[in-house]
Amino acid sequence: PNSSYKEGGALDAAIKERFGSKDDMIAEVSAKTVAIQGSGWGWLVYDPKTKMIDVECLPNQDPLEATTGLKPLLGIDVWEHAYYLDYKNVRPDYVKAVWDIINWDVVEERLVAAKK
Repeated sequence: PNSSYKEGGALDAAIKERFGSKDDMIAEVSAKTVAIQGSGWGWLVYDPKTKMIDVECLPNQDPLEATTGLKPLLGIDVWEHAYYLDYKNVRPDYVKAVWDIINWDVVEERLVAAKK
């Protein structure tokens, strides 16, 4: 199930601080995720060092938190098995469609937990 993005919450404040707007965040996460060579993951993360959210991309199955210390908030799987049947080799269309099913409540819960 997806949820509506809520203005004024902790996630909205963090997104506006780092990216300026939700649309700008989606554009940056999408562009960096689509650009991954081969297989991997695009992540919206919380960085405990800077106390801000950011974008991180990792190839293959490289673990996020164990190798970077970043806290995962939202991951987009760009291994072909995630999208090939529905999107063939058109990764940008798949990444664009992912944003329609995000459960923003869960992303915000992860952010709040990561800040503790």
